[in-house]
Amino acid sequence: MKTKIFVTTLFCCVMIVSALHAEEIGSVDTEFKWLGPDHKIVVEAFDDPKIEGITCHLSRSKKGGFKGMVGLAEETSDASIACRQVGPIRVIGELKEGERVFSESRSLIFKSLQVVRFFDKKRQTYIYLVYSDRVIEGSPQNAISTVPIQSWSSR
Repeated sequence: MKTKIFVTTLFCCVMIVSALHAEEIGSVDTEFKWLGPDHKIVVEAFDDPKIEGITCHLSRSKKGGFKGMVGLAEETSDASIACRQVGPIRVIGELKEGERVFSESRSLIFKSLQVVRFFDKKRQTYIYLVYSDRVIEGSPQNAISTVPIQSWSSR
């Protein structure tokens, strides 16, 4: 009984933390599962926490089935990202090179999906890199999106 309460509480905490970082826009099923939810691809949006005017859309796989339902499935490292300027750029606070702007657990303990931001000063462009890491061994799978800083007129 205590184990069931612990697993349920842990699952709820993971879902709450994930919900605070990204807004789900939609999803498509990729594989039917008899027990639990289907495997799917999820599309989420999040705003850069330190740069007003930049929004990123992230697509990633999400395992279903019983393990996915209770939060025990290890997710794949596959992810795609597209970031765009959606308003005037305004920097809030100090920016650090390679700063994490989004993170999400991809397994119970050892694996996470990261989005980090870089700035190409010469080209006046923000670069967002998405990748997965593990405590022992990460994955070379990655994707980038660039956002050149442009003037923004309010119409």
